[in-house]
Amino acid sequence: MNTLEVVNLGLRDYAEVWQAMQDFTDARDESTPDQVWLLEHRPVFTQGQAGKAEHLLATGDIPVIQVDRGGQVTYHGPGQLVAYTLIDIRRLNVSVRCLVSNLENAVIAVLEQYGIAAESDRNRPGVYISSGPQAGAKICSVGLRIRRGRSFHGLAFNIHPDLSPFTRINPCGYEGLAVTSMQALGKDDDLSEIGDRLTHALAQALGYNKRVFIEQATI
Repeated sequence: MNTLEVVNLGLRDYAEVWQAMQDFTDARDESTPDQVWLLEHRPVFTQGQAGKAEHLLATGDIPVIQVDRGGQVTYHGPGQLVAYTLIDIRRLNVSVRCLVSNLENAVIAVLEQYGIAAESDRNRPGVYISSGPQAGAKICSVGLRIRRGRSFHGLAFNIHPDLSPFTRINPCGYEGLAVTSMQALGKDDDLSEIGDRLTHALAQALGYNKRVFIEQATI
């Protein structure tokens, strides 16, 4: 299977997409094409399987959802590009670590196209700014779940979201961790353009030879 389907879902509530990811993963078989879902979420905090209540500082009117991905707490909201990777990693013959690295490297490659230097940290999944006044700030979170050799969840890439909700949590379980965005770094673009660049980089890295784009109103 050398085709990666890229599904654009627009602005969505978190719970409906989470359920749809699980349903897709449970229903797929050996012939199901791999997909990446690109979307934005309405404001929500999500707490991973290892999540601790102490990292929720002042969530206020933003809902908190306990989910089945790895990691601690993060925020999703409009202006953040979410990419959910629904990939059969056994068929693709890649490890979980390899998939995480490729997700991080795809984001780093996109940021480089906009003149932003970034890096990954093997001990802390995600992408961090590597130079300048905001060095060390996190710009992208990564969290996956693997079920029967198939991945779901994915990454959340800050393009131009409201960053203030991150001050209401310990992002990813790290007290005082700075969080930034492309806009805060003086760069910005349409999420559709960045999604195209991101999926192109990811498809190349994972060995897909074709992307098929799907505009999908329902999931």
